[in-house]
Amino acid sequence: MTAGPTPEPVPEERPAPSGRRAWLREHSELGVSVLLLALGVLVLTDALTMDVDISQRGPVGPRTVPLVIGAGLLLVAVLLAVDVLRGGRGEAEGGEDVDLDEPADLRTVLLLVGVFLATAVLIEPVGFPVAGALLFWGTAYALGSRRIDRDPLIAAVLALFTYVVFNNLLGVPLPGGPLMGVL
Repeated sequence: MTAGPTPEPVPEERPAPSGRRAWLREHSELGVSVLLLALGVLVLTDALTMDVDISQRGPVGPRTVPLVIGAGLLLVAVLLAVDVLRGGRGEAEGGEDVDLDEPADLRTVLLLVGVFLATAVLIEPVGFPVAGALLFWGTAYALGSRRIDRDPLIAAVLALFTYVVFNNLLGVPLPGGPLMGVL
């Protein structure tokens, strides 16, 4: 006697949450609003308690950008909260090509962490141009580029360009390392 296909078990349906729990689930995006509100208050508090030299030039000082960003965070938090409370809901991303059942690519993550840690350790002794080149090249390698003929050259040009822009043009001193004494 042959047995037919066995029916698949029917998953048990959980009862829908009711009361306060249901309201919180329907308005879960308020958590993002609270996070933005807290971040805005933190940025504004930090900007307003900043020690600033009064003899600065012009109307735009070091407090301007943090004040604008903090106020913007507060405004977005309030607008998001109002939208959620009026019934607005964010839509799920439809164009994302991610299979959530696949495990994370730990090799890539560990390579990137290693590259960032190596850059942090090497930036003082070897300088930004060398550490930056290793950062750019290591990141490209970790993310899948295997062009050994081209990637180191691009990384070196990017690191030197970044060093010159920050150190010479913007006045942000970066460690040059022993190589900058030669150049």
